[in-house]
Amino acid sequence: MIFRKIHSGSCRAWLSRVSLRQELCFFSSVPPQPVPPLAQTLQGYLRALEPLLPPEELSHTRRMVHDFGRPGGLGPQLQEGLEKRARLNKNWISDWWVQRAYLESRQPLPVHSNAAISLPRRDFNDWRSQLVFASRLIAAVLDFKAKINTGQLQVEFMRGKPLCKELYPLLFSSCRIPGPKHDYIAHYGRSRRSPTHITVVRNYQFFQLEVYNSDGSRMTESQIHGQLLRIRSQSWKTDKEPMGILTSEHRHTWGEAYNRLLRDKLNQESVRMIETGLFSLCLDSPVMRISDEKYASRKAAQVLHGGGTFSNSGNRWFDKTLQFVVGEDGSWGLLYEQATAEGPPVATLLDHVIEYCEKPDPKRAPLLPLPMPKKLYFHIDREIKRDIEHAKQNLDILINDLDVNVFNFKKFGKNLPKQHQMSPNSFIQVALQLAYYRVHSEVCPACDIATQRMFRGGRTEYIRSPTKQGLQFILAFDNPSVSREAKQELFREAVDAYSGLTEAALNGHGIDRHLLGLKLQAIEEGMSIPKIFMDTAYGLATHFKLRTGQMPANNTDSVMCFGPLVPDGYAVCYNPQADHIHFSITAFNCCEDTNAERLARTLRDTMCHLQEMLQPTV
Repeated sequence: MIFRKIHSGSCRAWLSRVSLRQELCFFSSVPPQPVPPLAQTLQGYLRALEPLLPPEELSHTRRMVHDFGRPGGLGPQLQEGLEKRARLNKNWISDWWVQRAYLESRQPLPVHSNAAISLPRRDFNDWRSQLVFASRLIAAVLDFKAKINTGQLQVEFMRGKPLCKELYPLLFSSCRIPGPKHDYIAHYGRSRRSPTHITVVRNYQFFQLEVYNSDGSRMTESQIHGQLLRIRSQSWKTDKEPMGILTSEHRHTWGEAYNRLLRDKLNQESVRMIETGLFSLCLDSPVMRISDEKYASRKAAQVLHGGGTFSNSGNRWFDKTLQFVVGEDGSWGLLYEQATAEGPPVATLLDHVIEYCEKPDPKRAPLLPLPMPKKLYFHIDREIKRDIEHAKQNLDILINDLDVNVFNFKKFGKNLPKQHQMSPNSFIQVALQLAYYRVHSEVCPACDIATQRMFRGGRTEYIRSPTKQGLQFILAFDNPSVSREAKQELFREAVDAYSGLTEAALNGHGIDRHLLGLKLQAIEEGMSIPKIFMDTAYGLATHFKLRTGQMPANNTDSVMCFGPLVPDGYAVCYNPQADHIHFSITAFNCCEDTNAERLARTLRDTMCHLQEMLQPTV
């Protein structure tokens, strides 16, 4: 049995792995996700509001919460409904959460929903090496898929508990499909004849590439490389219509265009090939390099949205669950659609890819003639042409509005908090709140992501901040009349309070999904939405101006990146290594109050000041 440390969501834990052949016994031993006690969640909700509301508003909300939770009140009735739902369903909240957070959202997928992981640049700068690496990448992903199919993928354990593995097979041959009121996810890998192709995109042109031989064996790297060379020779022109841009639209707009597109049989077949493919490979042109300092930010942005319609955005199909991006300049990464994929399983996949890519390819290519990769054609009428033009304009507006700031903080890494017996994640979360306060002179509602995969069908939970202890520390930190010792004590209390919230979330006792479940249960039972959820305090508390996430991977200098949840907010992702921390910060330029560069600068200073507080130089 192998033991290794992982970061899953925002937790630090010991993980052990054994063969997935024991999946069935482990699946039965993965417990159902508990419905937290009502009183506990309501108390936690009020505690979360304390640092955010003035006393008179808090008193008003406290009375409303008390009325909701009293015996015989609406709360216990809805709680009973949730507990019944939990008994009858594999998971009482995950389907509701995916539907509400993702599939019902009408915002464009790029920036607003899809998440990107930018990986350390490979050591090449030409198209020949690009195709060699892309071939190895494809082989690595197929090897990972084979481990899932044959039951050889190791089962993850967290704190001695097995993690639910049901997301892994769903990563492949799946795609989000636009709808008029909500989207849905199509999973094609479950069919009797599972797809055997991937989609390769270059210069806005899509190709169907079979990656298995006629006998069912996986193609070797050299076979794949030969096919990629053929694709390159067929995709020179860049004056093609960028069909993939359509998928970047507002979901209702794209849904209407999707229906128009599929009226034509040729378009139907081409779209079907993209949707059913195991995954997509995007062969990008180089990222424009202005300076080394800006290159990391541009590289992350390139994976996230393609850089715009004059760059590589036409090489994306944003609905696709997995899109691997390989640039001519050695940049590479993964863009994933979060209704199906999420951080920890994606990180496990990338760990496998990185490890595989370091090994030599032992397989010789069989001397078999291979069919030419099939180019996917589209019939573009006047309406579709107009749809593409509108999508191009809207995507460029969105991309120009997003400021992406990626930097590597080199003064210290996760070893410093550990030396002081503090959780690195909690340390960074308190630092983020302090930096935000220094920029905006107020604290704000923030959410961090914790996994729920220790439960059957579990997805994620939010850890909310700031805490009351966090606010007390923030108000004291820049006050010269407070001693360094007192600040240290307040800081430790703030970090410990956040760690307590993390622990509760990992045990299935977070408050965010439970509150959402109570609200949706009322709708399910045909009731009007309870007053507690119509209260201005609830709107304020769920207007997350800080959307945060820790890169769930080990020992890789990768950067995760996504857009803010709200127009006047930020998204901050971080990847703590032993002696440095990678950060990515995004904000919208249209908001005069937010500025990614200013928050990044303040965060750097704040981290240094916290180090000085803990380890003063004489």
